[in-house]
Amino acid sequence: GSAQFVLRRSDIPDIVREDVEHIHRAAERTAGITQQLLAFSRRQVMQPQIVDLNAVVTALGPIIRRALGEDSRVALRLDPDLGRVTADPGQLDQVLLNLTFNARDAMPGGGVLTIETANVVLDDAVPPGDWARLTVSDTGDGMDQTTLRHAFEPFFTTKPVGQGTGLGLSTVYGIVKQSGGMVSVRSEPGHGTTFEIHLPLADAMADTAATSGPAPAAASSE
Repeated sequence: GSAQFVLRRSDIPDIVREDVEHIHRAAERTAGITQQLLAFSRRQVMQPQIVDLNAVVTALGPIIRRALGEDSRVALRLDPDLGRVTADPGQLDQVLLNLTFNARDAMPGGGVLTIETANVVLDDAVPPGDWARLTVSDTGDGMDQTTLRHAFEPFFTTKPVGQGTGLGLSTVYGIVKQSGGMVSVRSEPGHGTTFEIHLPLADAMADTAATSGPAPAAASSE
């Protein structure tokens, strides 16, 4: 805020303005990393609402296409009967963009990013029953098993120094978990990568809340 205040002034020397702009950009980068860490640790403030996942994907489509670049294309396969989920739409945008950036970096020579939605039944999930599945697949380089085991760890990255923070996939993990969902990944070198995100349908969440009763009061020493 102080940097922005200084930059609004017209009487500061150019050399000072350049330094303040560096300070401002550094503060923005730090704030961004903080938000990603909060997402990974599931401590950021969410604003969940009942959303149409297909509408979120469709609205973000043009941005995803620009982020991928001219050498790649996006294929959407959206289930028209997809149930609605309870989530923060802004955070869902962040999930999709992070996976898009990941796919872009894995397809330096171009490729195809496929985004699919479907209704699925999961008997071994909590809650069991109907879930919405969001699948994001690329035709990129893929990951070996060693890299795959560390994919969601914060600060883990295979990119050169200065080209990645290692927080993109950990942010995806944190947002999905905080939304009551699950995320998994499959990948092989030379065969691309597929991320599957499962989010409970809004009706399932309502049923669980209705049958679980009121939450216990917090202890006075919490």
